[in-house]
Amino acid sequence: MTAKYQNVAIVSEKYSYLKVLCDSGFAVAVHIRFTRPSLLFRTYPASWIDHYNEQGFMLVDPTVRWGLTHVGRIEWQSLVDEDNDGVLRAAQDFGLANGWTYATGPSTSRSLGSMTRTTPFTPEQQDAVCSIIDDIHALTEGFDQMPPETQEAFRGIGR
Repeated sequence: MTAKYQNVAIVSEKYSYLKVLCDSGFAVAVHIRFTRPSLLFRTYPASWIDHYNEQGFMLVDPTVRWGLTHVGRIEWQSLVDEDNDGVLRAAQDFGLANGWTYATGPSTSRSLGSMTRTTPFTPEQQDAVCSIIDDIHALTEGFDQMPPETQEAFRGIGR
């Protein structure tokens, strides 16, 4: 493997482990700049992704709003009072339970993930997820300056 694709392989391995930890799905937006992520990894059911997009939930999602303005982690249950548009309730209706969000990085290049699991996450599992997202954030630093073929290789992870 060439050095150019080494980080792609590492991120791919971390993505695979994240899928195991978040058995009912996750979304990780990497290096968000001007409200747009450089990379977006999603494993939620297609029916939820379609519903989320059709409803324009990204604009009113309390987990996104929280992640863009904070670093650290928060349980979705703690955001219910800020969920005027019913995003979290709808997620639960689609079987997405035990949700929480983690955000890392500076406000000018934030990465954030929202994770779900069929059973509650243990503190150790949450720590592992945070570490994975931190690593993905670091391994994709400078994404916009990477060669186009490397960017495409990153975008192909999980497809």
